[in-house]
Amino acid sequence: MGSLTVGDVAGRLVAWCDRLMPPDERRDALIATLRAGFGGDDRPATAERLAEVERLAWTVSRHVALFPDPPATEPHPPGDEPDPARTEADPAGEEAPTADEPAWPPPDPDDVRRRAANVTRVERLPDGTGLLRIDGLDAVGLAQPYVDAAFGLLRGAGRIVLDLRRNGGGDPGTVALIAGWLLGDASVKLSDVVYRDRVRQWWTPERPPGTALRQDVDVLVGPGTFSSGEALAYHLRSRGRVRVIGEATPGAADHVLPVRLAPTVLAHVPNARVVDAVSGGNWEGTGVPPDLPCPADEALDRALG
Repeated sequence: MGSLTVGDVAGRLVAWCDRLMPPDERRDALIATLRAGFGGDDRPATAERLAEVERLAWTVSRHVALFPDPPATEPHPPGDEPDPARTEADPAGEEAPTADEPAWPPPDPDDVRRRAANVTRVERLPDGTGLLRIDGLDAVGLAQPYVDAAFGLLRGAGRIVLDLRRNGGGDPGTVALIAGWLLGDASVKLSDVVYRDRVRQWWTPERPPGTALRQDVDVLVGPGTFSSGEALAYHLRSRGRVRVIGEATPGAADHVLPVRLAPTVLAHVPNARVVDAVSGGNWEGTGVPPDLPCPADEALDRALG
């Protein structure tokens, strides 16, 4: 990574946090933590040392991530909806933040279709249980046909098991779509997402009368349930709609944007916080706690036992 130092990376990360995050005590705590831990650190910015910065940032915001030697095209990660109007923010990483706004690249429709929008398992078990596994939340416009088809196959099941143990997150619109299948036909407010300069509300879509599913639902979670995957479990649980089984999730509630801090370092920087419409809080730092705790790899057996 040449002459790039840990202090350089931490300083640029601080500048972007100051610019993107809504002003509150947690933003101030993250900035203070990074400055105290790595301000003036002149060690070369190796991958191992960037991991040190990342781990310290996680004590305040679990979504902060640093990627050494990232690919030229950043994949869409958990935590915010994709923006087709992507611009490259400070691609050389040699200047202070500019007026350019970072944004996610648009999804590849062919890739989403090839993966069936991460709907990886839909099955009706011999006892009548409907099992649905969703491993990610692709952009809602691309994911909806697969999500709707999966839930259509669950109609008439005795109960539903929704497996989110490998769900790394994605589009909040797809969270709302899935939640709508389980929360009822009428539109329900899920959350406010608080940005620096605005608040965006997320609601489930209005459904035709009688089409939402009413069965009991178990949601399986674990360390691999992240970001918007956690949001789905949290919003359903806060409304008393589901029983959560497995291990507590990592606790990443922020929305994030990609920022290139240097030619060899890509960061995910928080730019918004989530406020659940029922609890008034979120799962940042605490995760979604299970109602029935067990090792994540045993959660399906516990749900079916």
